[in-house]
Amino acid sequence: MLIDSNAYIGNWPFRKLNYNTCKLLSERMTEFDVDLSLISNLNGVFYKNTQSANEELYKEINSSRKFKSKFIPISVINPVYNGWRNDFDICIQKFGMRGVRIYPKYHRYELLDPACIELIKRCRDANIPVILSLRMVDKRPSSWLDIDEEWALKDVMPIIRQVPDAKYIFVNIANGSELNNDDTDLLRKSKVLMDTSGRALANLGRLISKYGSDKYVFGTHSPILDYCTGLLRIETLNGTEADEKVKEDLRSGNLKRFFNL
Repeated sequence: MLIDSNAYIGNWPFRKLNYNTCKLLSERMTEFDVDLSLISNLNGVFYKNTQSANEELYKEINSSRKFKSKFIPISVINPVYNGWRNDFDICIQKFGMRGVRIYPKYHRYELLDPACIELIKRCRDANIPVILSLRMVDKRPSSWLDIDEEWALKDVMPIIRQVPDAKYIFVNIANGSELNNDDTDLLRKSKVLMDTSGRALANLGRLISKYGSDKYVFGTHSPILDYCTGLLRIETLNGTEADEKVKEDLRSGNLKRFFNL
């Protein structure tokens, strides 16, 4: 079984995207034998009111019974926008969304902003994960209008120290996955998953030995990144790096346990 932990519908204002609707993404999933995808709406990165993007996602997923069986919806919440608490309740209780994606750099607040901490604690209390992308797009070929700040894994560890009992998924780790000894111990003890889409995961076998095989899950960052690399990082692990049971956990098992699927 394959579950993609990191996919989107919607648009990016500075480039054309393919496979960015439920219909097209579903066809892509069938082509690559992906059974389920966690998806959110990219429009929520740029809408002033992120709830409009959540409503779009809810409407699109519910337009087809097939979509409801293939997609796990994830909301986008901006905790410094008025009304976010009500948006959170609607997304989780009415729309049945299974997690929250946050975009501090795009929505212009600090990761340790009190409103962000409150949101993460609400996610903890609802037993849903907070999903944070360490990079959305490569800043080098991006529009001058896009942001030029990106995170490494060490840069997001303060949020775990602040709310250590929450669930986190860190995706598209592109700018470094090395941690000092204290942060390594904290990561290993925390309820954290990391997807395989980011370029800093090129040496996945070594990272598994450092942080644990239970910390990694298949992810594509589609349609921004290609659909193959995240899976190739799993399938090319040799026998000394991961046996078939570990590979199956990376493909779907870790995520199934994380979401009680």
